[in-house]
Amino acid sequence: MAVLDLIRKENDIKKLSQQELLQLPGEIRSFLLGHVSKTGGHLASNLGAVELTIALHLILDFPKDKLIWDVGHQSYTHKILTGRKDEFVHLRQMGGISGFPKRSESECDCFDTGHSSTSISAGLGFAKARDLLGESYNVVSVIGDGALTGGLAFEALNNASNLNTNFIIVLNDNRMSISENVGGISRHLASIRMSDAYQEFKSDVHNSLNRLPYGERVARRMTKAKSSVKQLLIPGMLFENMGITYLGPVSGHNLQDTLHILREAQKVNGAVVVHVQTDKGRGYPPAELKPNRFHGIGPFDVETGEPLQQKKKPDYTDVFSAVICKIAEKNDRIVALTAAMADGTGLRRFRLKYPERFFDVGIAEGHAVTFAAGMAASGLHPVFAVYSSFLQRGFDELVHDVCLQNLSVTFAIDRAGLVGADGETHQGILDLSFLSIIPHMTVMAPKNKWELAYMLWFCSRYEGSTAIRYPRGQAYDGLKEYREPIIYGKSEWIFEEKQIAVFAVGTMVETALAVRDLLHGQGFSCSIINARFIKPIDREALRKALRDHNVIVTMEENVLHGGYGDAVGAFLSSEEADVSLLRFGIEDQFVPHGTVPQLREAAGLDAVHAARRIAEVYKSEWEIR
Repeated sequence: MAVLDLIRKENDIKKLSQQELLQLPGEIRSFLLGHVSKTGGHLASNLGAVELTIALHLILDFPKDKLIWDVGHQSYTHKILTGRKDEFVHLRQMGGISGFPKRSESECDCFDTGHSSTSISAGLGFAKARDLLGESYNVVSVIGDGALTGGLAFEALNNASNLNTNFIIVLNDNRMSISENVGGISRHLASIRMSDAYQEFKSDVHNSLNRLPYGERVARRMTKAKSSVKQLLIPGMLFENMGITYLGPVSGHNLQDTLHILREAQKVNGAVVVHVQTDKGRGYPPAELKPNRFHGIGPFDVETGEPLQQKKKPDYTDVFSAVICKIAEKNDRIVALTAAMADGTGLRRFRLKYPERFFDVGIAEGHAVTFAAGMAASGLHPVFAVYSSFLQRGFDELVHDVCLQNLSVTFAIDRAGLVGADGETHQGILDLSFLSIIPHMTVMAPKNKWELAYMLWFCSRYEGSTAIRYPRGQAYDGLKEYREPIIYGKSEWIFEEKQIAVFAVGTMVETALAVRDLLHGQGFSCSIINARFIKPIDREALRKALRDHNVIVTMEENVLHGGYGDAVGAFLSSEEADVSLLRFGIEDQFVPHGTVPQLREAAGLDAVHAARRIAEVYKSEWEIR
């Protein structure tokens, strides 16, 4: 019987023998490979955290004790050990388990995560609440070295240094975030990794002294002075300088050593950092060689590591990657920024071609925005490529540092709209709303791959703050013949008819074409307008539509509240227009994981649902007149 089959619920792992514990990591890795290769998911980070997770489950009592995973994409082993093994056949699929911790999924998930650098703040909150409520349980936050580049983590560390109660911070040091780590924190941790001399020196001295008369007394005095030795042999000692006890480093793949250091950490009266070194992709050679490629991956062939579905057409990220390099070739004021996402946002090519004009700031979106503002104020034109849901972390900087000064910064917003399997924390459904409320911000969305290129060129010449939002996945290559020049604030009429006018944003243009076909089949005529500009909206196009149309429709892959449809509705109200307005978008809710077509259908953003609803409104409100 497989050891993994002995674990049906939380804490079952504590019943295993030493031999079974030695066998368990290999079985978990085989299990992860077998399932993630079919469903897709985060692989390299989970393969690297197997022994560490086992050690944590051996010292913690679930669900009483609290374990907070930073980001949470490395929590698959935790899910297996808490009774969710059989649910992995539906990992990240609609109705199945999430790829991130979810309180709604298990009592053993105490805090929902999905973005980086939050775990220390949350863990500190749990520790403070525990003490104030007179309760007793362990609190452990697991944070990667990549996430430690985020400013929020340092705000929390600063606060944690004053803690007079036990709180364990496990630093899972695998030398990677999604792309290779950069910056001072990465160099600091690298210096600690090189400090084995200190650990060997301390062990040798203590062993020698303990064999001598009065040696134990001398050893105790040496212990009191150990911080001086650490300062000498471990550069910086960042954590202890902040008043946080530091233990490590230790190999996170040595179960006994990891258990020992975690038990020592439990004895500390205060915040303690346990430095654990792990290897992303451990146990699977393709992931060990290319951990960034196996960070988040679709279904793949286990034998070769190759994706089961090869990309046949470029995606929007590919288009951005090629065009931004062409623009930079013509304009030496263009610089590019990423927040630890050079691969994901398509800036790897730019980095290779223009290394002196490329900047990776680490997982620090707020800093990236203000850093870009500083460069823009000095005469450069920064392009910050960032995922939609990650840009949320730089909202104050967008308002205060970029738009308040109307600086020429372009935000290339990838993964906008519904992104699918990563779920609530990654759906890019808020950006149109939060960008549109900021004065001086121009917001655009392309209908296809050619329009993305034209918009990037337009923004590179525009003096002011601009944002282009585009989706994840294959770039739409339809409507190639519709290439009107980009004119500020102007929409593009694709089909001009009567009765119904559909104003579609970005990805919804393709859907609007299908809606038009369905409406034609029912005898309706329908105009299609490519919005292009979400802010400012094209008032002249709307006034034109009012002359010959009874129903105005807006379609956007964004929350309805504060989105494009709201702006159109406000304009129609100010015009006292005698038309019906139908807004299609995301209701006031967070969207769970599933495929993008499934999520669109659930939100009523598919062509069939939209056409039916439009026809119903037209018949009920206009055919009787």
